[in-house]
Amino acid sequence: MLKTIKNLELKNKKVIIRCDLNVPMKDGVITNDNRIKESLKTITYATGKGAKVILLSHLGRIKTKEDKKKYTLKPIAERLSELLKEPVTFIDETKGEKLENAIKKMKSKDIILIENTRFEDLDGEKESTNNDELAKYWASLGDIFINDAFGTAHRNHASTVGIAKYLPSGIGFLMEKEIKSLSKATKRPKKPYVIILGGSKVSDKIAIIQNLVPKADYLLIGGAMAFTFLKAAGFEVGKSIVENKQIDYCIDLLDKYTDKIILPIDIVTSESMTDKADTKLKFINEIAEDEIGLDIGQGTIKVFKQYLEDSNTIIWNGPVGLYEFEPFQNGTKELLEIITNTKATTIIGGGDIASAAINFGYQDKISHISTGGGASLAFLEGKELPALKVIDAKK
Repeated sequence: MLKTIKNLELKNKKVIIRCDLNVPMKDGVITNDNRIKESLKTITYATGKGAKVILLSHLGRIKTKEDKKKYTLKPIAERLSELLKEPVTFIDETKGEKLENAIKKMKSKDIILIENTRFEDLDGEKESTNNDELAKYWASLGDIFINDAFGTAHRNHASTVGIAKYLPSGIGFLMEKEIKSLSKATKRPKKPYVIILGGSKVSDKIAIIQNLVPKADYLLIGGAMAFTFLKAAGFEVGKSIVENKQIDYCIDLLDKYTDKIILPIDIVTSESMTDKADTKLKFINEIAEDEIGLDIGQGTIKVFKQYLEDSNTIIWNGPVGLYEFEPFQNGTKELLEIITNTKATTIIGGGDIASAAINFGYQDKISHISTGGGASLAFLEGKELPALKVIDAKK
């Protein structure tokens, strides 16, 4: 088992905590603070043990100098301070004398948030390429490193993997919860075990399918990726998204897992993708040439419900419709309602479906909603996560 924050002596130590504070923002205002809230337990534990806490996080992707204004962590520091009910000192640089002096002056229980780690990507992508000099510099600022950023655990970055090479390291409470929840669901699932797969591309989910479907009882397929499967099954799908290069792969899957793979029987179609789109409900053999399939239909929801209501473990990755627009939200909403009224352990695998579950008010009804989109995808695929591997190697 990985070393955790509870295994390290923190009193009067400078503890660098890599959080995932990469929250959605619009015009400088945080629109969903879930990831910030999920970071609080580790931060308060460290301050409660008398640590001097130094926080690191990225926000967005930094390609130009103009991006620095858009993706500053200053609003994050302000929200953190509100939630913690403690002052959080924001340092508007990623390295330098101002930062070093602020850390030297820290007292027990003080909290500093350093500016966006990806600002370093403007200088040769030093953060994203795990530049050793940068990793050593950040490590020199602290005594202990705690990685609590599950959302970046699949990335080999200076602030995740690099620092851990040079300091006594462990994982935080959020990282621990993610690993335990996803491990239990994927390695020791209680049966019947049902997987819901949505999203846009089959190619994005190939590794998940190969890793999980042999263990699952049923695979329910929705979202845009369903149309590649439907075309592989011989149906015309109009202008719906299809990955023609994956047709043969889907044919093989349908042959191999005939009794496991459950496809939609009806579809909500439209000729446009807007909040005011006109929609039609079509059986899968009725889709017209000019129509796009954008949600699962009511008949499909009823079919999926039959498999879900008796299940004991449900993993869901990817929405089953274009939920960002009101006319195509129903399938995702209805399935959320169904799974939260079962006895099953329910795992939402990060990314868009996590946002949908939270936005539609199901956050407190799901057993576990992962904070990591790409990281949860990699975990479900059975891949080794670099940020965990480096800590595991130091045990």
